[in-house]
Amino acid sequence: MSLDVQKKTVLVLGLGRSGVAAARLLAERGARVIGVDNADNEALQTLAKTLQAQGVETRLGTGQLGRVTADLAVLSPGFPPENTLLRAVESAGVPVISELELGFRFCPCPVVAITGTNGKTTTTELCAAALQAGGIATAAAGNIGRAFCDLLRRGDAKNAEAERIDVAVLEVSSFQLERIERFRPRVSVMLNVTPDHLDRYSSMRDYAAAKERVFMNQQSDDLAVVNADCANDFTSLRRADAPRQIVFSARGRREGCAMWLEGTKLCSAQAGELLDMAATHLRGPHNAENIMSALAVGEAFKMPLEVANQAIATYRPLPHRCEFVTEIDGVSYVNDSKATNTDAVEKALAGFDRPVVLIAGGKDKGFDFATLNETLRRKVKLAVLIGETREKLMASWSPSVRCVKADTLEAAVRSARQNAQRGDVVLLSPACSSFDMFKSYEDRGKQFKQIVRTLASGQEISRAKH
Repeated sequence: MSLDVQKKTVLVLGLGRSGVAAARLLAERGARVIGVDNADNEALQTLAKTLQAQGVETRLGTGQLGRVTADLAVLSPGFPPENTLLRAVESAGVPVISELELGFRFCPCPVVAITGTNGKTTTTELCAAALQAGGIATAAAGNIGRAFCDLLRRGDAKNAEAERIDVAVLEVSSFQLERIERFRPRVSVMLNVTPDHLDRYSSMRDYAAAKERVFMNQQSDDLAVVNADCANDFTSLRRADAPRQIVFSARGRREGCAMWLEGTKLCSAQAGELLDMAATHLRGPHNAENIMSALAVGEAFKMPLEVANQAIATYRPLPHRCEFVTEIDGVSYVNDSKATNTDAVEKALAGFDRPVVLIAGGKDKGFDFATLNETLRRKVKLAVLIGETREKLMASWSPSVRCVKADTLEAAVRSARQNAQRGDVVLLSPACSSFDMFKSYEDRGKQFKQIVRTLASGQEISRAKH
């Protein structure tokens, strides 16, 4: 499976986190590396100087590639598929693989690949925590924040980190899966497939097909952990040599399910009750899916159930995922800025049994927001709409819930506070990406928390940058 890049010319398209890690790994393994990025700004120019000192050529700005002559190209997940540089590379007949594929070619340990529309990061963290608790040396990487190729770099050490671990647990996006060839996880996890990235994919079928590639190279001695809601949608799981499957359901016991949710209890056909979610810091059916996936991964590596349960019970969710901020005058304020699609919002709302004032809106990703109307009718007393999509949201949601618009996040929080009563929840769950008004969903969540905490302290909110 290893890739011979010694003295080969390799293009790295996109100098984000994944691209930089790929470029450094390739240079370390003896390739002549040319890193290309469409942008050209001060931060990239500083990065370029660092990379050049590490043996990586850099070319910044559109049109800086020139005549394409290379043996291989490695594509960063954020690099647009319609980009003219990528098209030029493909037209020149240069093979193109993803950073995920590159990392796999050098990875000496088994891989767990976790994909799905929602819940990937939480599940990746849960799996890594459970395996680590059982004495299995584990590293989490991929879309979670650390590039896969970083695990393979030796740097100044004698061994790469991947040579010192037993398992690499990877959060894997559809973008990364688009350009795999031999990527074969020992265990794959498909959490769910619901509308997302429809600004990149022409249809849900295309999006699901990109996700399904996680099973593409698995064999009968591998394992696929799959949500019952989508298990029947994947033809690759019906091959003669398809991986063994563990199917789970957060909608009660269903035919063919090995694990399911009953009330707050996770149950198994073999072991009975596995875990009561009341003993964890995680709530809601979506987190039941995440926990069951982690338990299945633990089972695949022969983890004792009690060890996995203890690790899951002590795990606390990451920021910006239904994160409780504070309570003001009996109203709870919750930051769910990571909810960048409609399914994530629906799952967040399902976790509350109190009236919700919802703050939503942002950059449009091509969703049909009307799919939320029934949930809004049942759960939401007011929707406060911000950002690029507020007019579209107003048109979609007005038949089901009272809607108002706000120009800034600060104004939205103030409006929500004025309309919320004791016992209500003010929930930031945008259903959109953040890039119209914020640097990232983390930036959006941090600003929300700062605004809320300033309100709680009784101080006047300073004019923030929104």
